[in-house]
Amino acid sequence: MSLLFQIAPVAAGFPAHRARKLLGRLLRVSLQAIPTIAAVILLNFVLLQSLPGDAADVLAGESGSATAESMALLRKHLGVDVPVGQQFINYLGHLAHGSLGYSPRYGTSVVDLIMTRLPGTLFLMLSGLALALLIGVSLGFAMAFWAQRWPDRILSALVLVLYSTPAFWMGLMGTVLFSVHLGWLPSGGEMTLGADLTGWSHLWDRVQYVILPASTLALAFAAIYARLTRAAMLEVRRQDFVRTAEAKGLSPLRVMFRHVLRNALLPVTTMAGLHLGHLLGGAVVVETVFGWPGLGRLMIEAIQAREYNVLLGILFMSSFLVILANILIDLVHAWLDPRIAVD
Repeated sequence: MSLLFQIAPVAAGFPAHRARKLLGRLLRVSLQAIPTIAAVILLNFVLLQSLPGDAADVLAGESGSATAESMALLRKHLGVDVPVGQQFINYLGHLAHGSLGYSPRYGTSVVDLIMTRLPGTLFLMLSGLALALLIGVSLGFAMAFWAQRWPDRILSALVLVLYSTPAFWMGLMGTVLFSVHLGWLPSGGEMTLGADLTGWSHLWDRVQYVILPASTLALAFAAIYARLTRAAMLEVRRQDFVRTAEAKGLSPLRVMFRHVLRNALLPVTTMAGLHLGHLLGGAVVVETVFGWPGLGRLMIEAIQAREYNVLLGILFMSSFLVILANILIDLVHAWLDPRIAVD
């Protein structure tokens, strides 16, 4: 196995010693994430238990009437009739067995319920993040390349407008313009129901439905990445190695792209990792505006129904995904800057 780790990176053009350092760093940051996950589990449970009411109250309200005996039986059936400490122990027992509990309202396990909604949210989040990075880095590159000239000033004003505009308003205006007036894009949902599309037709259908919500989710973050890319590139541009590259006669565009942009991406990738949690929070609003079936809408439904098992499962899964994404961002940093891998 150790021989494989030595041969495979070299065959791929990646030095074996850097691969070992990256693997060591991956192990360290993974171990450091364990206390964070434990703290998230405890904090989520305590906060949700502090909320008033439970699923039994909601079900009784929906039925119109309930006696003290029926409420006691219902709470026993839902498992909320035991002390909070025992509920937490039961929850930890479910986690130890790879389970997130059961949802009586939906009639299925929380894991299965989340897994039916998670792909939609991940698709929306990753599409929004990719679009935000593409737009933001491109605008930031152009702003840095033409710094202090009229393209920079125009793009800076555009970035300020994007950052200042609320996401829900942008989503509604996009729906009015591109769906209602122009008819170019669908106004809601994630795919055409009953179309039975396959292959490229299915892919294009999904892309059409994700353009508006992903753009709504991405534009505000793209403005942040644009400003950050511009500032980082102007800082790197003053370094000695950039002046050396310019002295060798390389074109300004090549110097900016190959030497300046790569070193300026470190703060951008750091911010992208920190924004994953914000993207998930923004997805709640975007999914509501566009009727996108994801974890955001499921979270709102679970809050209204006091489905604490579902809420705990969503919060745990979301926290785990954010921690995993930050670990990957850390490895990207170590790849971009070899000095980080030895820290």
